[in-house]
Amino acid sequence: MDHFQRIYAEEAERYERMVAREDYRGNLFAALNEIIPLDGLDVVEFGAGTGRITRLMSFQARRVIATDAAPAMLKTARHSLELSGMENWHLLRADNRRMPFAAASADLVIEGWSFAHAVGWHPDSWREEIASMLNEMQRLLRPGGTAILIETLGTGQRTPMPPNEGLAELYAWWEAVHGFKRRWIRTDYQFASVEEADELTRFFFGNDLANQLTSEGRTLLPECTGLWSRTYP
Repeated sequence: MDHFQRIYAEEAERYERMVAREDYRGNLFAALNEIIPLDGLDVVEFGAGTGRITRLMSFQARRVIATDAAPAMLKTARHSLELSGMENWHLLRADNRRMPFAAASADLVIEGWSFAHAVGWHPDSWREEIASMLNEMQRLLRPGGTAILIETLGTGQRTPMPPNEGLAELYAWWEAVHGFKRRWIRTDYQFASVEEADELTRFFFGNDLANQLTSEGRTLLPECTGLWSRTYP
């Protein structure tokens, strides 16, 4: 179990506290609606985590079915979604490579900060792993449906750049081989205090980034996020 797998299995509530501080300007919701208006859509979400994007989409979509492989993440997602008052969602444990849904059942399929983990978890076979996920996305889409991939273009950065060579290779592969078009937005974190910024940044992103924030007494952590989209015939 690596660093991120341990967090997803054991620290879902603290992870939710962290992502609740992300994108404090609400840029992601606007960007999704610019790619495809969410009103009335049937959505399937891969790797939903604690349900932050699920909640956003539920305010407009007709239905959101969200999946994750980690029971702890789904438990926290269920609690937060119940508090939202929305009822047009359903949570299910599932593997991104083998989704238990009928073909042509969604207008939009989406993943956020999920698929790219395969680069680290399967360094010798990530193309095959992620190709299986993309195939599942295409299988689930109705004709004319859209797939959206959301991944990092740099935490702690004000301009977009893949944080390592593996992700740069992944993103180029999505664009050159699979026909996805990229745009990017800022999804900065705004923490309530320097102490909170230190705790939540250190726990997830590591000591270097946390030390930089706290040494400068900052509560805002810049972040660039990429959105790759493709509409299938």
